[in-house]
Order: sequence, then structure tokens, then C-alpha cells
Amino acid sequence: MAEKQKRVSKATRESEQRDAQAEHGAPQVPTADEERAAPKAASPGAAEAYKDYLEQGANHPGEGRTP
Repeated sequence: MAEKQKRVSKATRESEQRDAQAEHGAPQVPTADEERAAPKAASPGAAEAYKDYLEQGANHPGEGRTP
């Protein structure tokens, strides 16, 4: 059975139009708080751990593998 279509209000249409024209996404420049919170450098063992994880992931058989 087909549902009865409802009319969209003028306020809803105007709101959708504003949303469609608005800029989306994160701002390009970090705020002062974000700048202070950002890490300045990776820890010394991070690169080695990253390489180990990549190797483990590459050698993992994974789901759906056929024998």
C-alpha cells in the first residue's frame, strides 16, 4: 500500500538550501588549543613498531581465505 506523501514546509526547504550552500569540513587553520595539543614528534620506537605491524598485517591470512 502506498504511503501518503507529506508536504515539505517552506522553513524546511529554506534550511536545506542554507545547508547545501554552507561550507563543509574542518577549518584549514588549527586553533591555538589544537596547536598546543598536537604532538611535536613521534616517540623513538614508533617507526619500528609501525613496520612490525605492517609486516604482521601483510602476513596475516585474513578472513575469507580459501585453503
